[in-house]
Amino acid sequence: MWIFGRKGDSGFSASSTAEQVTDGINGSALTAIVTGATSGIGAETARVLALRGVHVVMAVRNTKNGKKVSDKILTETPDAKIDIMELDLNSQKSIRDFAKKYRSSGLPLHILINNAGVLSPPFTLSKEKIELHFATNHLGHFLLTNMLLDTMKTTSYEQKREGRIINVSSVGHRFANKGTFSDQINDESSYSHVYAYGLSKLANILHANELARRLKKEGVDITANSLHPGFIVTNIFRNFNIFTVLCNMILRHFVKDISQGAATTCYLALNPKVNGVTGKYFSDSNLTEPSERAKDPALAKDLWDFSLRLTNSK
Repeated sequence: MWIFGRKGDSGFSASSTAEQVTDGINGSALTAIVTGATSGIGAETARVLALRGVHVVMAVRNTKNGKKVSDKILTETPDAKIDIMELDLNSQKSIRDFAKKYRSSGLPLHILINNAGVLSPPFTLSKEKIELHFATNHLGHFLLTNMLLDTMKTTSYEQKREGRIINVSSVGHRFANKGTFSDQINDESSYSHVYAYGLSKLANILHANELARRLKKEGVDITANSLHPGFIVTNIFRNFNIFTVLCNMILRHFVKDISQGAATTCYLALNPKVNGVTGKYFSDSNLTEPSERAKDPALAKDLWDFSLRLTNSK
């Protein structure tokens, strides 16, 4: 059990679960996309949103594993509304295909949860020859968000409902305290998987901040926030077998379980306490402060422009 249970201003704490932070909320009028929903935080997020009546679209690379998660959710909640759609954030073509298919479906979109992530020790390039952490954790979600924004805007306008975009970052963003994004995305000579991961997580926060600024300036009723889910041993550590074993054996009293790890994501997705809150960073279902770099508006704008160029977007 998580040992730190002091509640914050929201009334929740590090020990709160995803079910607890959404207790009593009816999401039956909402549709959400959750990336990376085949395991860990993503799967738990999909489960709890479905439990609250949300129509959940699981955007996953492995549809067979997605089906297993979906079947498990339907066993627990037989009337759950679940769809599975293929999405590989490592491929900009896959992202564009996903967005086109989603737009063609006619489904509304109230909530976009950019959850999927990779942590890989070897230096690896994406399909577009961009360093894998940056390409998948940030750039893939950046492109996906941009391609679905019109759908979210239309949904918000027609239904008079607030849309919510949520980027799952991590405390790892604090390790990215120097350098530029352009210098790091394909430089194998100075590669560090810890720094590369941290840089991508810094990008998640800056993306949400700049998006929030733009949406607010445009007068659109859509919020954008980012979060640190807490320290959880999930499949993102599949390349760190010894580390995972140590966490399970020694540190289990100091790390969150999956239900606690998904709490802040579900809180930002559904809880009315964050109505109108945008451009903020959360941890343990409470507002918190990210690193100084993560609050730099000039860096956020530079990253936005850089990301547009790398995705050939407008």
